[in-house]
Amino acid sequence: MLMTLIQKEIMHHILSVRFVALLLMCVLLIPLTLAINYRRYNQNLVDYQESVNRAQAEAKENPPTGQDPNTEVSKLFLKPTPLSVFVNGLEEALPTYLGMTRNGVRQSSTGLVQASVAYALGNLDFLFIVGTVFSLLALLFTFDAVAGEREAGTLRINLSNSLPRDVFLWSKLIGGYIVFVIPFLVSFLFGLLLIVWQGFPLGELEVALPVLSLTLISLLYIGVFFAIGVFISTYLDNAKTALIVAFTFWVLAVLVAPRGAFVIAKLVAPTRTQQAVYMEKNALRNNLNKDKEEKVWEKVSETIAKPTENGEGIQFSLDLSNPATQKRMDDIKGPIEEEFRLAFQNQTGKIDRDYQREKDRQEQIGEMLSRIAPTSSLTYSAMNLTQTGKLKREVYFQTGERYYNQLDDEYFSGISDDVLSQIMQLGARMGDQMNGDSESETEQIPPPPTLTEPSLSETLRQSMVDVCLLGFFAVAFTTLAFLKFFRSDI
Repeated sequence: MLMTLIQKEIMHHILSVRFVALLLMCVLLIPLTLAINYRRYNQNLVDYQESVNRAQAEAKENPPTGQDPNTEVSKLFLKPTPLSVFVNGLEEALPTYLGMTRNGVRQSSTGLVQASVAYALGNLDFLFIVGTVFSLLALLFTFDAVAGEREAGTLRINLSNSLPRDVFLWSKLIGGYIVFVIPFLVSFLFGLLLIVWQGFPLGELEVALPVLSLTLISLLYIGVFFAIGVFISTYLDNAKTALIVAFTFWVLAVLVAPRGAFVIAKLVAPTRTQQAVYMEKNALRNNLNKDKEEKVWEKVSETIAKPTENGEGIQFSLDLSNPATQKRMDDIKGPIEEEFRLAFQNQTGKIDRDYQREKDRQEQIGEMLSRIAPTSSLTYSAMNLTQTGKLKREVYFQTGERYYNQLDDEYFSGISDDVLSQIMQLGARMGDQMNGDSESETEQIPPPPTLTEPSLSETLRQSMVDVCLLGFFAVAFTTLAFLKFFRSDI
């Protein structure tokens, strides 16, 4: 009996106008979007390689120096991931590189500077199609599953026979879901074949498994909205009213709640801007340098000052060309510079930790509030699986911070801010260039590390909460629909 009702439900949907709309969306949107985004990924990859090569060539032609605390002596570039074909995520919002300066890590401008209008309109990718377009179509497939038959009077006729109510409702859910997901899967498979033909590395395990996981999560998300549509349909007697309620719910759950949650988070937990933090650290360095120079000159004056021959004054003996004098100056300045370097590290570290704590708190509040909508859970899990989300961002910035610490220990710590040391270092650098040793400065700078991708197990662990929430939504709305339908007076 269940199979017969499922077949009847399938034929009912296939012969409807909504099935034609579903086919058009699947055939036009999914393959076209994947092909366009794969071309965009290839262009981003070419831009990344050219940027790396250009930075290396510039470093060889004009070796960077760290005398200016705002000069970028090295850059850690962000390599685009092939899985961004499915979900753009945070990749366009992340800085293209992290510049290493003595004042700290400075972020480059992002692609949003050149494409702010496009960013405001949103990304057209697989995540948008599933999360926005297909969620609305799923509600259109189910808003009249029960309400339409109750309004037409066929529900009373069907249930007057020996037809269990659970079998009737299961046929509505299963039949509609099958009609919905088959065109979705076929078009998605066609889109995959299209980009594989263009060179997409789907055969690699680290790419194929996330794509499979993304497909399963998308099917679960569609199932959630099927359950929501049936739930709404069981509570209302009129199909038009059910359509209005279903559309209102879609607007709130898909468009309003995810964005509104972060608006509330900004009001509850405001943060400073990145530029304000950078300026604060720059001002701190200037103040510490002023104090350090005063302390160095005071120490040098006490050490090298000696009375004049007539005893009426003090003269200074300072021969910078004398190696003994240079060693004497280094012995004086060394402990003072180390003291102020550690003080700068400690105070800037506290500034960075406070700022990061503010941002993390705001983001956690926004994520927690936004998860009342299933669309947010789909978005977070999809971005983690495709390595374009929060996990990728954390790995990127943590790698940049480790690289900065390495530069600070091996390169920045040997640079002084006082005038005498800068003159001596400039003279040594000019001597190296005259001797043909122009690359010595570049060789002192450690190369940027390779940015590692998060493992599949880590991405699955990060996505487990959102997957469980999607499962909870599906079970909860299905259960509520059955409970209401069993208690309804037909």
